[in-house]
Amino acid sequence: MDPVIVVGAGPVGLALSLALARHDVPSVVLDEGPGKDEQRPARTVVLREDTAALVERLSGTSFDRAGSRWTGWRSLRRKQEMRTLTFGEQSPAPLHIAQHELTGALREAVAREPLIKVAVDSRLDSIEEDRSGLTAHTRGPKGTWWRGSYLVGCDGPRSTVRKLLDIRFPGRTAVERHAVAALRTELPWPGEALLHRSPPWRTSGPAGSEVVGRPLADGVWRLDWLLPPRSDLVTPDVLVARIRETLAGWCGGSTPPYELLDTGVHTVHHRLARRWRVGRAFLAGDAAHLLGALGTQGLDEGLRDADNLSWKLALTWHDGPHPAPAALLDSYQAERRAIVAARLRAADQALPILRGGKGPRGLRAYVPGGARGHDALLTDGHLGHGPLGAPGAYTDSPLAPLPTESQVDVGTAPGAPIADVRVTAPDGSFVRLRDRLGLGHLLVVLVAPGTGVWERKHWMSAGLMPRLAAAIAALPHEAELLVAESYPGAAAHTVLLIRPDGHLVTALSGVRPAELYEAAQTALGGAAPEGEPVESAARTGGPA
Repeated sequence: MDPVIVVGAGPVGLALSLALARHDVPSVVLDEGPGKDEQRPARTVVLREDTAALVERLSGTSFDRAGSRWTGWRSLRRKQEMRTLTFGEQSPAPLHIAQHELTGALREAVAREPLIKVAVDSRLDSIEEDRSGLTAHTRGPKGTWWRGSYLVGCDGPRSTVRKLLDIRFPGRTAVERHAVAALRTELPWPGEALLHRSPPWRTSGPAGSEVVGRPLADGVWRLDWLLPPRSDLVTPDVLVARIRETLAGWCGGSTPPYELLDTGVHTVHHRLARRWRVGRAFLAGDAAHLLGALGTQGLDEGLRDADNLSWKLALTWHDGPHPAPAALLDSYQAERRAIVAARLRAADQALPILRGGKGPRGLRAYVPGGARGHDALLTDGHLGHGPLGAPGAYTDSPLAPLPTESQVDVGTAPGAPIADVRVTAPDGSFVRLRDRLGLGHLLVVLVAPGTGVWERKHWMSAGLMPRLAAAIAALPHEAELLVAESYPGAAAHTVLLIRPDGHLVTALSGVRPAELYEAAQTALGGAAPEGEPVESAARTGGPA
C-alpha cells in the first residue's frame, strides 16, 4: 500500500510518523518549513507522565536533564502558602522543556527511520480522494503530487487540511492571555514550579492576577503573568517592570541578577473541530482542538491523538486475512473527541469561578473551601490531575467489550491508561510495561506473584501458562504475553488485555479463552470473522 501522508512537522506530526514506523507503516511528512525550528526559550511544553513516556519511547531520547523534571510544586495566595507537593516515584514530576528541544529530538529520530520521508518546503494546497487512496498536491520549490493510503492533518490551528475538508472549527477566542518571559536567574525554590495568585506586591491590575514560575534545565525559568481581559499591548518596558517586580517580591525585596533570554505573549483559544475524519483524511493535535486555559496543556492531547490513531491506521494498513472493520477507524473520533470535549467543558465550568465571573451560586456550587478550592482546581490543571488534566478513559468507546461474569475490578478502570508496572518480557528480561506499547500488537499480562524469582523458561510450561499461551495464539490479532508479579488492585491469576496504546480493554479472573477472544475482537473494531465463531476460534480449554 501507499504510505500515510502526515501534513505538518510539529511535535504531533513527527510523533505520529514515528508511531506509525513502530507499527511498520511508512509515512511521508509534508513540512511547509525548512526542516528546522526556531529556538525560542519562552516557548515551552509541559508533558504529563504518559505523554512524556511516549515521546521518550518514540524518540529514543531521555529528557531527564537537571531542571527538566520538577522536584516539587508550590502554590501561594498573597503572602500565604496554600500547598506544597514533592514529586517522586509515587507522584511523577511533569516534564518541562523548550518546544524546539522536543521537536529537535523527534526530528533526529525521524532522520534515523527509513520508513519516514520528510518533504521540506512543501505546503499542501489540494487533496483528491478515490476508492484506493488519496492524492495530495504541494506547492513551493518542490511542489509535486503525493500518493497516500491515508492523510492526517497535524498542521496546527490554521490547518489547511481542515479547511480543504470544509470542517467547522467553533469555539472561543482569547480565553486567556499571558505575558511570557524566559530568563536565567536563581530563585528561593530551586527546581520547584510555583503558582502565585494575587501577589501582594502588585501595584496595578486585577485582584485575581497570578504569575506562574516553571523551572527549566540550566538554571532557566519560564514566567507567565495572567493578563486582564482586553488589556493593552505588553510593551518591553512593561514586561521588564513585571520581571523586576516579581523577582524582587520572591527574593525578599531586591531584584536578583537575571539574564533575559526571550519574551512573548501567549493567547489561549478553546476550539473543537466538528469532525475529525472525512473518508481517508483525519485531523489531530491543534488542527482538531485548541485548549490550554488554567494550566492545561494542549500538546498532551495532541500526542494522545497520535498514539490513539497510529495503531488503528496500522491495523487497517496491514489488513491481513481479515480486513480491519470500518468501526476501528471511526472509533478515533468517538474516543478522542469525547475526551477533549470533556476537558473543554471542565475548563469552561471552572473559568468563571477562578477568573472572577458570576457563575450560579458562586464557588460553592462547584467546590468547597473558598481560596483553597480555587487552588485545588488550578493545581489540577497545571499538574494533570482531575477533570482538567488527568488522562482520559475510553469508558464509552465503541471498542469497549460488554462486561462478563469473569470480568474483575483492578486498580485501572476499563478504558483507562494502564499502570506502568515491571513485567517479564518474552526473552526473559525485566522491562517496564510501557516499553512494550506501540509495537503493533495487543498485550496480555498475567498477574503471577512469585514468578520474578524464577527464570521464565521454568514457569512458561507450568500451571496455567500453556493454556494461556494457547488462548493468546488463537486471538484475532498478534498479542504478546507478559507476566507481572503484581498489578494495582489485581489478585493472583488475573489476566489483563491491553490495547497497543496502553489502555486497558478488560481484566479477567483466570484464563477464559472465549471471553479473551471476544474482548480482543471488540477492541479491534468488530465481531469475530464470518464463519469463525468466537467459541471455535478460542476453544483451547476451559477456564483456569
